[in-house]
Amino acid sequence: MAEDCLFCKIRDGEIPSDILHRDDHCFVIRDIAPTTPTHLLVIPVQHFTYLSGMTPEFQPTIGAMFAVAKDMAEAEGIVESGYRLIINQGADSGQQVPHLHLHVLGG
Repeated sequence: MAEDCLFCKIRDGEIPSDILHRDDHCFVIRDIAPTTPTHLLVIPVQHFTYLSGMTPEFQPTIGAMFAVAKDMAEAEGIVESGYRLIINQGADSGQQVPHLHLHVLGG
């Protein structure tokens, strides 16, 4: 864990949050500043910042994140109307928290 990582603190219960899903690979929360009616964050349990540093051992987590994103889109009722999945990488992309995460946007 990075000592000042917001998502690691949420994962560890240091910052209260409504965790909608949790498994061995990732957890899901609602974005506190949503840009769409449904705006979820799928966050890996293991602290990881950038895809550019991804090793083969992390690939199952990436797959699990996308599977959970699909399941959460179904649970939120946004599959039929459509949804978007976004991973921002670096400051120029708009990444605000330096812990890899997948945005699920819809509605």
